[in-house]
Amino acid sequence: MDNNTHDLYDIVFKDYPDVMDVKQVSKLLGVSTKTVYGLIRKGSLLGVKVGREFRVPKMPLMKYMKIFGSSAAAQPT
Repeated sequence: MDNNTHDLYDIVFKDYPDVMDVKQVSKLLGVSTKTVYGLIRKGSLLGVKVGREFRVPKMPLMKYMKIFGSSAAAQPT
C-alpha cells in the first residue's frame, strides 16, 4: 500500500469491515444504494454476489475512490 492509500485507509476506512454491503458503501460514498448498484452493474465498482446480496471488498472501493477523487459521489449511474 502506498502512502496515499494508507492515508485513505486510516482516515476513511478504518472503522469499516474488509468486505462491505451495499448499504455501508452507500453511506461511505454519500450516495443512494441505487447508485451503488448502478456502479456495480456498469463495472465501475467491483461487487461480488453472495447469495442474494452484493458485497464490495475494501481494496477495490479504495481504488475507485482514488481514481475518481472527491467526485466519486457525482458519477452518474
